[in-house]
Amino acid sequence: MGKLFGTDGIRGVANKDLTPELAFKVGRAGAYVLSKGRKGQIVVGKDTRKSGDMLEAALTAGICSIGIDVISLGVVPTPGVAYLTRKYNGLAGVVISASHNPVEYNGIKFFNEKGYKLNDDIEEEIERIILGDEDIPIRPIKENIGEIKFEHDGYKHYTEHLKTTIDGDLKGIKIAVDCGNGALYKIAPQLLREMGGEIVVINDKPNGGNINVNCGSTNPSMIQALVKESGAHVGFSFDGDGDRLIAVDEKGNIVDGDHILAICGTYLHQEGRLHKDTVVGTVMTNMGLDVYLRENGMNIVKTAVGDRYVIEEMLSKGYNLGGEQSGHIIFLDYNTTGDGLLTGLQLIQVMKRQGKPLSELNNLMTNFPQVLVNAKVNNELKENYLENELIRTEIEKIEKMFHGEGRVVIRPSGTEPLIRVMIEGKDKEKIENIANGLAKLIEEQMGK
Repeated sequence: MGKLFGTDGIRGVANKDLTPELAFKVGRAGAYVLSKGRKGQIVVGKDTRKSGDMLEAALTAGICSIGIDVISLGVVPTPGVAYLTRKYNGLAGVVISASHNPVEYNGIKFFNEKGYKLNDDIEEEIERIILGDEDIPIRPIKENIGEIKFEHDGYKHYTEHLKTTIDGDLKGIKIAVDCGNGALYKIAPQLLREMGGEIVVINDKPNGGNINVNCGSTNPSMIQALVKESGAHVGFSFDGDGDRLIAVDEKGNIVDGDHILAICGTYLHQEGRLHKDTVVGTVMTNMGLDVYLRENGMNIVKTAVGDRYVIEEMLSKGYNLGGEQSGHIIFLDYNTTGDGLLTGLQLIQVMKRQGKPLSELNNLMTNFPQVLVNAKVNNELKENYLENELIRTEIEKIEKMFHGEGRVVIRPSGTEPLIRVMIEGKDKEKIENIANGLAKLIEEQMGK
């Protein structure tokens, strides 16, 4: 990874790390690299953070300075930008959002003209121009300067598309929704009502400073309580940019991304629509999903963490369902990135088609105990943990101890000064002790 782009674009504290000056350079360099000398337009959307207006103004100025027009969508979820980039024949799409991160953060991530996140080579090219302060030899004047076109109702094309992804409507289904005061605050309730669902909604009043604050997919206790209080059949909790979903069954139990893959993978498999009878997960996917899929005539392929890597594997091998435990689920037949609202619709379709409550579907797979501990480290050292002999030796020792009935996954955070330590095995108390001990060792060795 480079110095600007992490696992999901560029992120940092707005107006401190991610400044308008940097956003201007990102817009200019991104437009230059992605337009490849062509005229056209770039689609831009954002979440509800107050800093979004500031960064959008700077970013779009950079894009326009290359002679590329901007279609400004206003507040639209990440998957909406991916879809509308294709719909409007954009040269690229840009989302200004820090997803599930705290409100003081913001971010910039790109989609190519086909609605897919950029590969590492393209990001590195954009980064090299910015960090090297390279001169871009394009300064159009007069009528050749790019202009901004505002399409604040553009999201309706996206929601109309979502309606076509399931058969029938949502009549008879009561849905509890936590919008997280994010990009889906208006779109999700409106769409679900239009499709006939009975909706109970919370955290749909963003004020620029309350996105993800004790709500949304990172705080699922709110949607769990709402489901039980309202008697809903299902609960949906979205993150700030709407590309992930944490669902809740009618009993208030969480249905995470692994279980969603089991539910929807099984349904598609039974319908003969699961390509190559294979689901794509990541190294963080629970081993319980591996076991369930194998026992039911399906396979699983795993990638590095990040929905971009899941999508790359899906595209290269011809798979159509993949995702992450965190709730990024990709239905490649319908969209080119994780899509929380689309995922929710697919879950309801399975419930209706099979006539089963979500709690019953949620029991298809059985989780192996899994413990995740964050080790706070020096941000500049986090990618080099395996160069430390003590850490490497300890990891090898733990893996030998499991004898194939557990595993160790170490992953530097793409956005924070953390190394994530995940231990999986049959004995929860045992793996908790192992995870805490390994995280402590990593902090002692790399926290300076």
